[in-house]
Amino acid sequence: MTAVERPLPADDPPGLGDRIANGDVRRRPHRARRSELATPASNESMCAAAARSGADLVFLDLEDACAPSMKQAARSIAVRAFTELDWGRTTRAVRINGLDTPWCHDDLIQVVTGARDALDVIIVPKARSARDVWWVDVLLTQLESKLGLTRPIGLEILIEEAEGLLAAAEIAKASPRVEAIIFGVGDLSAALHARVGGNFRPAPGAYPGDFWHFARVQVLAAARAAGVDAIDSPYPDYADGDGYRADATQAALLGFDGKWAIHPSQVPIANEVFTPTPAEVAHARALVDGYRAAQRDGVGALGQGGQLVDAGHLRLAENILRTAELAGTDGAPPPRGIGRIHSSPTDGSGRRSTAGGDDLPAHAGNTDRTTRPEGGEQ
Repeated sequence: MTAVERPLPADDPPGLGDRIANGDVRRRPHRARRSELATPASNESMCAAAARSGADLVFLDLEDACAPSMKQAARSIAVRAFTELDWGRTTRAVRINGLDTPWCHDDLIQVVTGARDALDVIIVPKARSARDVWWVDVLLTQLESKLGLTRPIGLEILIEEAEGLLAAAEIAKASPRVEAIIFGVGDLSAALHARVGGNFRPAPGAYPGDFWHFARVQVLAAARAAGVDAIDSPYPDYADGDGYRADATQAALLGFDGKWAIHPSQVPIANEVFTPTPAEVAHARALVDGYRAAQRDGVGALGQGGQLVDAGHLRLAENILRTAELAGTDGAPPPRGIGRIHSSPTDGSGRRSTAGGDDLPAHAGNTDRTTRPEGGEQ
């Protein structure tokens, strides 16, 4: 029987139950994920600037952002970036190549062995089933034991294939390492044969309503059922800040925790959109305090500001307060894993430099080159 044909139990993958019971895989850490910045692992200067971007999470990309000729060298660049740069409170992640590629196995072994505890999360692309997550989990468990790592490495899983979308609920629950699942609209567009443009949406007016609403809610529901975070898709038109904001706002309204950014200019927009406003926090705190006071008096629902407040409103308010706590906007210091805002460096001429330069997105396809288009930063 081949490895691909090997059956797995219908419930947890082998060994996971014992490891949870023994405490080998601990409770999922709480991290802010309002913004997740994609950065090519093959470009040292972009890696350095990404560490200063203020993103909650930065992932150094060994997959789509690296040409095949650079994939091996990019692993060493990623390891040096993780271990030598000051990341502040930013969560450090790497996106490995797909499990069906010749690079995936060495991506995991070399980056984990080199970065060790300087790596927080691994992003797994193109997951089609829970089996894919199980394979990464088992290899990570072996590496952590061999290297004597002090804490488990988390996983984020990209839902970007038709099979993966149908199996999203099982994928999200496939391992206690899973911290988030991500709606990957680009490859999903191709997998579904969607007729969309370069921004992975139809032309304005060509489709009545939100083209991706159903798929987004499938990913969101799978995440919530598994108790993990839900991250929205990238928005390739990095020059369209208003469009990115509108797309992020739509995802935030549905309940997503954050959004991918393919350019540093998108990071502050995502951080703002997915952070509750002071007014929202104050209203939520007043609602929680009022409801709990009513409960102490034996009242199950109450009127507040001319509106009925019951247990459903309490849950919504508590969601807002938890989000504000992770973002550090509730008056308490943020926990580890929340991006710090740094002032942008300059190139000596007073111009601001960013991880992607003025004209090139951090996740552009030609990121293995060290030069920028004419007019961009060096």
